[in-house]
Amino acid sequence: MLHDIPLITTLSAGFGLALVLGFAAARLRLPPLLGYLLAGVMIGPATPGFVADVALAGQLAEIGVMLLMFGVGLHFSLGDLLAVRKVAVPGAIVQIGVATAMGAGVAWAWGWTPGAGLVLGLSLSVASTVVLLRALESRGELASGNGRLAVGWLVVEDLVMVLVLVLLPPLAGLLGGHTGGAAQEGALWATLGLTLAKVSAFVALMLLVGRRLLPRLLWWVAGTGSRELFTLCVIAVAMGVAYGSARLFDVSFALGAFFAGMMMRESEYSHRAADESLPLRDAFSVLFFVSVGMLFDPAVLLSDPGKVLAVTGVIMLGKTVAAVALVLLLRHPLNTALTVGASLAQIGEFSFILAGLGVSLGLLPREGQNLILAGAMLSIACNSLLFAAIAPLEAWLRARFAWARELALRPDPLAELPGTVHDACLSGQVVLVGYGRVGTRIADALASHAIPFVVAELRREAVEALRASHRAAVLGDASEPAVLIQAHIARASMLVVAIPDLFDARKMVEIARTLNPGIRVLVRGDDAAQAALWQQENLGTVVHADAAMAQEMLGQILAHHPAGSHAHGVAGH
Repeated sequence: MLHDIPLITTLSAGFGLALVLGFAAARLRLPPLLGYLLAGVMIGPATPGFVADVALAGQLAEIGVMLLMFGVGLHFSLGDLLAVRKVAVPGAIVQIGVATAMGAGVAWAWGWTPGAGLVLGLSLSVASTVVLLRALESRGELASGNGRLAVGWLVVEDLVMVLVLVLLPPLAGLLGGHTGGAAQEGALWATLGLTLAKVSAFVALMLLVGRRLLPRLLWWVAGTGSRELFTLCVIAVAMGVAYGSARLFDVSFALGAFFAGMMMRESEYSHRAADESLPLRDAFSVLFFVSVGMLFDPAVLLSDPGKVLAVTGVIMLGKTVAAVALVLLLRHPLNTALTVGASLAQIGEFSFILAGLGVSLGLLPREGQNLILAGAMLSIACNSLLFAAIAPLEAWLRARFAWARELALRPDPLAELPGTVHDACLSGQVVLVGYGRVGTRIADALASHAIPFVVAELRREAVEALRASHRAAVLGDASEPAVLIQAHIARASMLVVAIPDLFDARKMVEIARTLNPGIRVLVRGDDAAQAALWQQENLGTVVHADAAMAQEMLGQILAHHPAGSHAHGVAGH
């Protein structure tokens, strides 16, 4: 009977061994994902002992990819995507071209056919979304400007790979493989046109229908008061849209789930949806790394060490240098360039799909598929180390090279107030940190009362929108002194922190009071205990959600209840 339950055995072995080896890696101060990868190797077909179902593990990993991308979409608006288009679109396209050329050059040096070189290069050019998101989340940079740029870059890569996967079969005959369809010019243009039409139809459907229907569906289900139904709705939407988009429009599961999350972000229940899907998302994303380990054959490290190093070098060095150079050419600071470079220094799910397609079309030798898997394994294992090296590398470059100091301090036009801001707005103004739901309401109220204010915000598109509406705003992290200086904190009358993170808020208050000892501070907080601690330390006034809600409800009671109205009137006298 045990032989008839591959799903349970694969899940049990994958989760259990990943837990043990992930814990061991963490105890050794190594990234847990190294343990997850090693767990996959141990239950894969290339090592002796128990062998889990590779195909089934791959499908379970796809569930993790769907849920992970859905969660990112819940925190990543359409405006965020459009805000990085000027860098992400040209950068991703050029970087794919450069990485493909490097991979093809390596294949040519080995004597492979042009078709094999093209497939190898394309496989090495596209990074794994799962690995990137894990790295950004562990560093707390997913919501930062650098994080949003990196995610936008990968979304563009995914769209390009959708076209590649569709166009490769009809081109296979011309490239020396088994033709997957007509290779005539007319047929190629028809295939390309059909693919673009499908992708455009999917995006239009999500923007016109999904943007209205999905938030309303979540609202309907939330109205039942059933937590199980709410969780089921979130999972069903994530997986249903992902599957439907792949089945009907030929886009990837990841891209479909990402758009589903972006559309559901319009709902007031989006934060709850993210919280409800988090446990499943984390569990199944672990299986992604396990499935990668299962595909890896350690013997290739001994049989072709030189080729493995060459492939890994293209992924971790060639792609990184190309991405860093492109971001710098597009006039972004050194730290942004290094972050994007480290984000792309790995490969993953699309690379495996491309390699498998290349082998089936007779373009890529089986050896090439093994090398791609080896490069993926090594680059994923080392990616967290690259992220950890960003800060010391930037510090080393700035200490030794004048050009690095200039690039690191390169001004962002949105990081400085424009000269058109009137001096009256920069004396006694309110410095408002954060322009989310709370910050937007505060800004509107300040504007209606003609109180001057300057907004400090991390999201580029929000700063651009503020400036377009003739409101003073600066781009950047307000826990950095330079950002508050640009907001003229020294001449401000009040600092209002409209983000719930009291840890960062403490740093902002310390900077503000250093530059302006008499400034008043008002902070948003979601924790009553932390709010009380702030009051004791005289750091400022904290308004937390429970207190604000209770005050609002009490006001409504006093305004409408007869006894309350009388008491309110007596109290007023």
